[in-house]
Amino acid sequence: MLLQALTAVRDLGRLHDIASILVRYGFGDMVRRMGLADALEKAGRALHKDGAEEFAHLEPPARVRRALEALGPTFVKLGQVLATRVDLFEPEWIAEFGKLQDHAPPVPYADIRQQLTEDLGGTPEEVFAAFDPEPLAAASIAQVHCARLEDGSEVVVKVRRPGIRPVIEADLRWLLRLAQLAEAESPDLRIFHPQDVVRQFSRSLRHELDFASECRNAERIAQNFAGYTDPDMPAPAPLPAGEMPAPVPDIIVIPRVHWQWTGERVCVQDRVDGIPGSSLAAIEQAGLDRRMLARRGAHAVLKMIVEDGFFHADPHPGNVFYLPGNRIAFIDFGMVGRLTEERRDELIRLLLGLVKHEPQRVADVMLDWTGDAATDENGLMLEIQTFVDQYHGVPLKRLNLGAMLSDLVSVLRQNSLALPADLSLLIKAFISLEGMGRELDPDFDMAGEAMPMLEQAMRARYAPRAIIRRGWRAASDMLSLVTGLPQDVSRLLRAARRGRLEIHIDITHLKHVGNQLDGAINRLVVGIVVAALIVGSSIVMTVPGGPTLFGLPYFGLLGFLGAAIGGVWLLLSIWASNRADRE
Repeated sequence: MLLQALTAVRDLGRLHDIASILVRYGFGDMVRRMGLADALEKAGRALHKDGAEEFAHLEPPARVRRALEALGPTFVKLGQVLATRVDLFEPEWIAEFGKLQDHAPPVPYADIRQQLTEDLGGTPEEVFAAFDPEPLAAASIAQVHCARLEDGSEVVVKVRRPGIRPVIEADLRWLLRLAQLAEAESPDLRIFHPQDVVRQFSRSLRHELDFASECRNAERIAQNFAGYTDPDMPAPAPLPAGEMPAPVPDIIVIPRVHWQWTGERVCVQDRVDGIPGSSLAAIEQAGLDRRMLARRGAHAVLKMIVEDGFFHADPHPGNVFYLPGNRIAFIDFGMVGRLTEERRDELIRLLLGLVKHEPQRVADVMLDWTGDAATDENGLMLEIQTFVDQYHGVPLKRLNLGAMLSDLVSVLRQNSLALPADLSLLIKAFISLEGMGRELDPDFDMAGEAMPMLEQAMRARYAPRAIIRRGWRAASDMLSLVTGLPQDVSRLLRAARRGRLEIHIDITHLKHVGNQLDGAINRLVVGIVVAALIVGSSIVMTVPGGPTLFGLPYFGLLGFLGAAIGGVWLLLSIWASNRADRE
């Protein structure tokens, strides 16, 4: 696989950078075991091995975090995604991944002006009434500038860094190759499906590179919140006849997208002028109600998860702003989560089981989530029941729902089981949400806030209209299956009569065994060719006449030279194969 990878010359320089950084941060043994050092040396690239002692005193999680930061935007984003995988990593690893900050030096305005002009259809000074060349914020993928439209509206212009896509694409190719290597060589890592993790991360990052996709996410969430009101807000007093009610500002604010200037590399949205979620002192000075903000934020995120099945997957304080009137604005929809109706039903049953102390319900859902992974179901169910029972009798307001979910997932981790990627995003969002709520209000009761919405969702699921809808859908699917069955059977019999019936069997590791067989057969063929060259050259040596070199037949010498080269290659191949088997 590495030889095949090295044929991609465009990625060789990036591989050299990755391996050098890993060596510098004390992961030289991993580089050696993956064969990257030998491969690079054969390609004429020497690794920089200085500076490893500088980080030797750090614990592995801290060294990995620093290495990810040094490797650049792709790996910073990977670390942020891994921070959501509480089912794969211990808390100390999750804590370190959570420290990854997506900051980078800004690109000089002169370097991005041409790209902006191409994407906006004119220079920024022509398109906007005012444009600030100094960036408001800069990250590894993009930076943000402030601008003002002709009508006086304040907007932000988010522009992608020039030349960032080729670097990220090269990184993603190498990540997939390393995941393939890990899955092929390590049974312990195979159960965590590293290739699936990398593919899911690649899809997420490519969507994040497309700012138009991010804006479509924002508009979809804005539509879901159209007409949304605070469930606890009292009904307005009746108005005199003929008097129109005053417009009520939106409780949840999603910045408006200006599509005429939005595309893959740039997006223009309304600027949110509010208090950042991390500025608790500013919230107090503005006279906002911290308790109301915590409850409204919880209701909004729960609505996205439970009702809509489409949610902001990274609701940390940097992506939340507080506005006058105790309103809340969400920004940055590059990372979103999606839940099918079936997943939402499972989530509701799980959360209700945790809150109501029903271990059997929790255990059933968790076993469904682990899929076909080999495990001791009886032992796992006993552990889950023991975990839920320890909260029996604990008042609802004292339950820390995020911590309960995190501890519950650690039970799966201890049993070498992993959650699907969509659920890991969900659990991370829950933990972040509860943490923000408790920062705003130390008495914030996440379980109490979630309970009414969960019960309402459960009642809605078993309402007559919902049951009829599901029954009609199931009947339609069954009817389609029955009506198509004769045609499917006819095709099957026709293929059998023609001798074209094929049965495909997917056997684990069969491809790896096939590669080993291919290698053995190739060596056998080379050995036969070498033997034939030796025999043929020996015969040629005995035939008089023809061209000579040093008094010996030229073609005989040529044959012996070819046999010598083939023999050396054969010995080196056997040696390398035996070394790989020992490692």
